[in-house]
Amino acid sequence: LIKFPVNFKSIMTKNKLIREIRSIAILVTIVLLLKVTIMESYIVPTGSMERTIMTGDFLIGNRFVYGMRTPDWLGIIWTDIGFDIPYVRFPAFKKPGQGDVIIFKYPRDTHQKYVKRLIAGPGDSLEIKSKKVYVNGDEFILPKHGRFQMPLISKSYSQPDIFLANGSNKDHYPTIRIPAKGDRIPINNETNWRYLLPLMMMEGHTAELNKGTVNYQFDLTDPYDLRRRGKKENVLRQYREFDENGTKLNPWSGVLTHSDFQYLVIDGKPIQELSEYVLTEDYYWAMGDNRDDSLDSRYWGFVPHKYILGEALFVFMSLDLDSWIPRLNRIGTVIR
Repeated sequence: LIKFPVNFKSIMTKNKLIREIRSIAILVTIVLLLKVTIMESYIVPTGSMERTIMTGDFLIGNRFVYGMRTPDWLGIIWTDIGFDIPYVRFPAFKKPGQGDVIIFKYPRDTHQKYVKRLIAGPGDSLEIKSKKVYVNGDEFILPKHGRFQMPLISKSYSQPDIFLANGSNKDHYPTIRIPAKGDRIPINNETNWRYLLPLMMMEGHTAELNKGTVNYQFDLTDPYDLRRRGKKENVLRQYREFDENGTKLNPWSGVLTHSDFQYLVIDGKPIQELSEYVLTEDYYWAMGDNRDDSLDSRYWGFVPHKYILGEALFVFMSLDLDSWIPRLNRIGTVIR
């Protein structure tokens, strides 16, 4: 018999290394599962919720109160590299309610997470008159720590970046109904596609504009937000407003006219073959407590229920981002 030398020390070292790697992998998996299902921490980089939430606050968010959900995206963290995966949402402890401070995916760039106050829910009517917000005819009182910083804008002044435009501005917004699951929206020559098309796309439908030899793909990611995140010019040039040769369009794009939508194709079907659309999601209207310095539903519209991730609970750490000195008096602040 030929005997081969056995290095037991080497085998034991390898086995120990394998066990360590397995333990670390299990720990990382548990942490990630807790992060996307139970609790998650967030840092607030902007002042849209001041003074309820301050720039530099680190928040703990409850991710199961509105229905714990499994991960819906798989990819490299801190990048956009990845893909969507099917997810499951478990029964909720409660529905998102008026006044809740919610954490959600920003509808025009779902890789970003926003924190705002929920103002109105599915089926509610909302109107803004002289900065005051009315929901179903009743004034929604500005929260205790909310504030206004700028003078009232004239009702005659039109802000082009306001959602649905229609000659309004952030201080004066005409009555709008918040979409609700089951709403039936007619499709005809009078359809407001800037209102309806984003809803259809958020519910998973594809849209194209086939105008003669030109074919544009509709996209809900706003190129201005991509630029704000430092995306390179070659990414921005895909969009019609950044490059005349671009092949992507946003439903709210200023280069579109109402007559252009007659060339719209949904899921491969011309809109002339559709008579109505039935919504499959509930929607919400969210605004910042710092009303004059908040990029919120007044600018980009509705939040679908599936984008709501959880409710902000409390501040566990806070830093002055100018000096990087901890603000100890903010620690433990409950978000209301």
